[in-house]
Amino acid sequence: MRIVLVHPAGSNWIPGKKDITATANRMAPLGLLSIAAYLSREGHAVFLHDCLGPKAVPGTEANAAEILKYRPDLVGFSATTSGFLDGYDLAARIKAADPGIRTVFGGVHISAMGGFLLEKFEKIDYLCMGEGEATLAELASGEDPEKIRGLVWRKEGEIMANPPRDPIPDLDFLPFPAYEKLDGFPRGYNLPLFSYIRTPGATLITSRGCPYQCSYCDRSVFKRGYRYNSAEYIYDHMKHLRTEFGVRHITIYDDLFTANRKRITGLCDLLTAKPLGMHFNCAVRAGHADDELLEMLKAAGFLQLSLGIESGDPDLLETHKPGVYLDEVRETVKRIQGKGLRAKGLFMMGLPGETPASIRKTSDFVMSLGLDDMNMSKFTPFYGAPVWKTIFEEGEFDYDWRKMNCLNFVFVPKGIESKEALDQLYNTHVKRFYSDPEWRRRFRKRIWEHRRSIWYGLKHLPTFLAAKRSFEPERE
Repeated sequence: MRIVLVHPAGSNWIPGKKDITATANRMAPLGLLSIAAYLSREGHAVFLHDCLGPKAVPGTEANAAEILKYRPDLVGFSATTSGFLDGYDLAARIKAADPGIRTVFGGVHISAMGGFLLEKFEKIDYLCMGEGEATLAELASGEDPEKIRGLVWRKEGEIMANPPRDPIPDLDFLPFPAYEKLDGFPRGYNLPLFSYIRTPGATLITSRGCPYQCSYCDRSVFKRGYRYNSAEYIYDHMKHLRTEFGVRHITIYDDLFTANRKRITGLCDLLTAKPLGMHFNCAVRAGHADDELLEMLKAAGFLQLSLGIESGDPDLLETHKPGVYLDEVRETVKRIQGKGLRAKGLFMMGLPGETPASIRKTSDFVMSLGLDDMNMSKFTPFYGAPVWKTIFEEGEFDYDWRKMNCLNFVFVPKGIESKEALDQLYNTHVKRFYSDPEWRRRFRKRIWEHRRSIWYGLKHLPTFLAAKRSFEPERE
């Protein structure tokens, strides 16, 4: 079967402003690449179309035309909440051109919402719930839809929801993602500026699932279990990226990369004994980063460790990220930097219960940590997250899927006067971090290390200046 897998562009920035997200950080769609590799191994002709890729054409009509050139029998879309409607517009155009092409949607938005989407969006033939590799392979092979676990479909106008599919127990069974199908990889895909020294960069996911239950996190696809690749598989995967594509820096986007000590010890031993000439970034959990672990990571080539902190207000942490404590965060940052690694803090503004006072606490806490970098996302309620159950009681919610991308404030907590006030608080405190003389001093000391980021920034200077203006107060 001829299959095209599509990563929709979606609405990834601030309405009314130029979308700069792909310029600032263009990530390979790893989920689709994994499915592409699996389907290719099963003997199908698979093509990948990234609407956010470096060679993507602008506009729905043009992208639909590009997809149709592959003469697909089946088109699969991986959709976030903000990307779903863009994906559906593409599906509708494809169906209008050739009604015989079947369309299937998967991803976190689909797995959270389920059959409701087939009721409202008639141009979708199938929904893939949970992991997509085996479900799509069975669909592509001509298996009776009634027998395919994890599939939601129509039978004589009635929506049928099949039993869920069991998660893949051994992730080492999966082939490496089909990077070769991604036009422009790796040079056309870029990690966040100043997060790397060597180029080109790539991203990696080595586990699925998370046993924790933060209020804002949607676990609809991989659930709360925890499965992971072995140390040997990860090393071979990294070596594959190095030798086949010349990748020199990998950012690992696991939620719990260091949770299983045995596999991390094994991986670090391999990277130390047989270096690949690469740097790595990953995340660690506050309070679970002892000196031995940090020394192993440093010796293996790790450069920067991120911490999911979210808030500097203890009450908000207790509600939304239980098990993380400010004293442990301080100690973990100190440990990381004490071992010669960089520490990046990940925060979130606008959670239910947020007030100007709690935002100030977070801002003060951020400044007290002496972080090497910081990211402040804008809280977005997602349908499958625990917080969804009460979200309409907690404040004002602009339930517009296109804006739900963690780059817009679609939710305003009761304790904040207005969206405009929340935007102003956000801009003020993000600028406070990057204007800090101490942070700038540390940054200047690394100017030479960051020469590739600086050169990239200069090449795209107009775009980044436009982004900077988004953090300036509106003028009358």
